[in-house]
Amino acid sequence: METTPLWFFDLAIGSALLSSLTFLTLYAYPTLARYLGFFLLTLSGLGATIVGSSLLIDPMLITTHWALGPPWLNWNLRLDALSGFFLLLVGLVTIAIGSYGPAYIREFEHGPYSLSTLGLFTGLFITGMQLVLVADDAFMFMVSWELMSLSSYFLVAYQHFNSTNRRSALLYLFMAHLGALFILLAFSILASFGGEFTFTAFRQAEIPLNWATLTFVLGLIGFGMKAGLVPLHAWLPEAHPVAPSHISALMSGVMLKIAIYGLMRLTFDLLGTPQWQWGMTLLIIGALTALLGILYALVQNDLKRLLAYSSIENMGIISMGLGLSILFLAHDLPQLAVLGLTAALYHTLNHALFKSLLFLGAGCILHTTHEQNLEHMGGLIYRIPYTAFFFLIGCLSISALPPFNGFASEWLTFQTALQAPVLDSGILRTLIPISAALLALTAALSATCFVKAFGIAFLGQPRCRAIRHARETSWGMRLAQAWLATLCCLLGIFPTTFIQFIYPIHTQLLQFSPAPIEGWLWLTPISPQIASYSAPLVLLSIIAVWGIVYLILKNRKKTRRTYPWDCGFGPLNSRMQYTATAFSMPIRRIFKTVWKTEEPIKESIDETLYSREIHHQLHLADRSWPILYEPIINWINYTARQVTRIQTGNIRTYLAYSFFTLLVLLWLIT
Repeated sequence: METTPLWFFDLAIGSALLSSLTFLTLYAYPTLARYLGFFLLTLSGLGATIVGSSLLIDPMLITTHWALGPPWLNWNLRLDALSGFFLLLVGLVTIAIGSYGPAYIREFEHGPYSLSTLGLFTGLFITGMQLVLVADDAFMFMVSWELMSLSSYFLVAYQHFNSTNRRSALLYLFMAHLGALFILLAFSILASFGGEFTFTAFRQAEIPLNWATLTFVLGLIGFGMKAGLVPLHAWLPEAHPVAPSHISALMSGVMLKIAIYGLMRLTFDLLGTPQWQWGMTLLIIGALTALLGILYALVQNDLKRLLAYSSIENMGIISMGLGLSILFLAHDLPQLAVLGLTAALYHTLNHALFKSLLFLGAGCILHTTHEQNLEHMGGLIYRIPYTAFFFLIGCLSISALPPFNGFASEWLTFQTALQAPVLDSGILRTLIPISAALLALTAALSATCFVKAFGIAFLGQPRCRAIRHARETSWGMRLAQAWLATLCCLLGIFPTTFIQFIYPIHTQLLQFSPAPIEGWLWLTPISPQIASYSAPLVLLSIIAVWGIVYLILKNRKKTRRTYPWDCGFGPLNSRMQYTATAFSMPIRRIFKTVWKTEEPIKESIDETLYSREIHHQLHLADRSWPILYEPIINWINYTARQVTRIQTGNIRTYLAYSFFTLLVLLWLIT
């Protein structure tokens, strides 16, 4: 039997669905269900990885259809370079989840929550994401999108005995369906001009500029809501932290990228030639999203919530790359448009890897300590050293430090922005450098944020009993982290090798084939005279410096080791360490207008007028809530109260409602 990409895609979809069926039918044998179900998810990840790799290495266009639904409405499928890239992304993270899951969900076997429910919707969630990437008509796209959204809602609400989880899940469900409504409206405009629901008809339709712009705006709102772009981000830091950690990795590392895929498919493929105004909008929104996302992340003390806000930051960086690509494409500079698109795509892949790694690391901490508050952590590097090492790689990658993968993609974004002088517009030559400056500030704040995350959690002394008794997790969970950490290192050290795999997407979306990269040592975006970067040489330099330092210290006389000076107060203890709140205090003071801050200090004074107790509390709220969301919530509550007035409890009133409703319907029909 010939194994074509379509065959491997069927394998990926079939394995994910079989995983759901396994958890549903083997509920009486939870151990067997765990291992068999996640083995099938690993198989699904391998299938998606093979499909994506083959479509990038040997670019091809595969179209087919499934005879599902009404007889006149088949499900059209399309596998091309763009869908292949995102299938590769889904596959790489799913492989890690397949190794991580069996040990992580073991504690749910005898708990109050159904293991079958968790496994069922995990498989459906992955299936929905894979189907979105190959949908070639609006009907299949929306059905797959809803499958992805609804299944992830049940995963967010999985630990539903907690009222916070229920609230977060309902907020996510509301925002997901509101975003889907905007996407549906965008597709409706395209269908009205194309005459059909297929994407082929959308591509061939001649759409006036004003209608195309309206379609882009609707798509930006719909997909931006799922991606967590500011100010449509409020659901993300609420939903991602409360889901099981491997689901958080899938949502933050993969699902957000499905929204980026939808935006790219709409903007570059279905709408034809993008306009410079669209790129400017994406650039501004992306810069604000990146800066506000990392500022909100920096002040969080909940580790998973910190990682969720950091995802908002990285979605902003990706949007900036897309915006720059559209700007240069609209000004007939295809080489620079390729550079912006490369930066966006490469950061999409990198973020999927290091953010999934960080969420899995946070899950290991939660699994072994049942703690995710940074204020209670400390000294974990001595108790879970493997997790600490892999988490450190994730922190270095997301902080954009060479030679890790986050640096390569952010550096490419900077290089794209620095080409602004070639544009004729003075406004653009001003705004693009400002956005680049905001990106530089974001990068510095990101490094600060993850110094805090790693330093407070893993260094120093433990702050509570659960942390002191932490134990390293299972080999399966460590293997999943090792897989993602290795990919982060490889994509950082050999960026030129992996960037060449992205080139078929440029040919597909931009109708421009960039020149192949010569060699693997130097990454040269424009020309060697402008800028070059060699990750292998950076790595060798780092190794050489550390080797020299080690030899110098080794040859010195043995020094006496003792505790640091404690100012005469006795042995050092955990109360003398920096807390997470104290670490971020300088940034909080500088950017205090970003948050809605409540910081009450209560002081108890005894009869001698000396302070006996001082209680300090700090509450930081997202300003988007009172500005954007609370008025909508208040309006909905007011409308609901008004609607309840029709519920009188009188049967004759209800019969009258029915009678007059029938009269109105008959009048409308006739």
